[in-house]
Amino acid sequence: MEASLVTAVDGPATRLAFTGGLDAAATARLWPEATRQAQDAGVLTLDLTGLTGLDTAGAVLLLRLERLARETRWHGPPPGPLQAVLDRTRQALAAPPAAAAPSLPALAQLGQATVRRGQDLLSQIGFLGEAVVAGLGTIRRPWRLRLAEVLRHLDEAGLRAFGLTLLLGVLIGVILAFQSSIPMRRFGAQSFIPNLVGISLLRELGPLMAAVILAGRTGSAFAAELGTMTVNEEIDALRIMGIDPVAWLVLPRLLAAILVMPILALLMDLAGLIGMGLVMGSLGFPPVGVVNQLRSAIGLKDLMGGLFKAAVFGLSIGLVGCRAGLSAGRGPRAVGDAATAAVVGGIVSIVVLDGIFSILFFRLGW
Repeated sequence: MEASLVTAVDGPATRLAFTGGLDAAATARLWPEATRQAQDAGVLTLDLTGLTGLDTAGAVLLLRLERLARETRWHGPPPGPLQAVLDRTRQALAAPPAAAAPSLPALAQLGQATVRRGQDLLSQIGFLGEAVVAGLGTIRRPWRLRLAEVLRHLDEAGLRAFGLTLLLGVLIGVILAFQSSIPMRRFGAQSFIPNLVGISLLRELGPLMAAVILAGRTGSAFAAELGTMTVNEEIDALRIMGIDPVAWLVLPRLLAAILVMPILALLMDLAGLIGMGLVMGSLGFPPVGVVNQLRSAIGLKDLMGGLFKAAVFGLSIGLVGCRAGLSAGRGPRAVGDAATAAVVGGIVSIVVLDGIFSILFFRLGW
């Protein structure tokens, strides 16, 4: 039954009789007339004996009318669900608002941020320790490693990224060759372009660009998958059943990232050298001369150093992505925030590691 309002005015006294179901739609329709009558009333009587339904919006309207009038008298509703809704709404409106946390001074905010960063660093170190312990346990009991999951992640992280890796590798080689030819042409040293591009690709750009691809494609996927499981409380369910999430979910992803990164780096190197060779051919240099320059400039040491860096980059990206997923919060933004943290953290980690490797290789004379 649709709610209706009957108004009776007797001098300073006003009687408002509500009938039917006072839900949100009826409240919006009756609100202007009811509040106007309550403001003009000296003594307001709210007759609720004809109410058949009441929700929170209707209860808010009735309590609003009570506050607008100088004196309010209630007639009904009878004890039961309608009176319970009205009482709960009255208690909720009477409750004081939550006090805002006091703002800290600038120095205290700096200390708070430092403590949080330190706690986050300790959490990262703890997660790395858990992964190491789980890996050692898997070496002792290799049947605990889910090979099917490792193969699935190898396919998703490696095989499906081959096309993008080859495309970017060719473009990087073309860009490096063209950009290097401009200054080298001034000194008549265009024949040394293969030396420059080959060393840059094998030692630095090949592993670094492959790591950026892995962080963007796979690191975010790891974080999204594990973050969704965290939001759905599947990770908590595994712990309750006595299953270690690190050994069950993280190790297959880490192993796949470590194995696939050298392959992606090698493909990036080969594609970049092919792109450089195409540019050198367009500049009039024969393929034999390009190959001879590469042989004289790069060796197995350069290739192995780059592939080792790539494997370490893969481990770092896997750790950052998995930790971001397992530490995801609750709510609709948790998965997106975890994926963003995985990509940003992965790229920052590989750049930092690349700087460490550069200093280490320089000191070792590599």
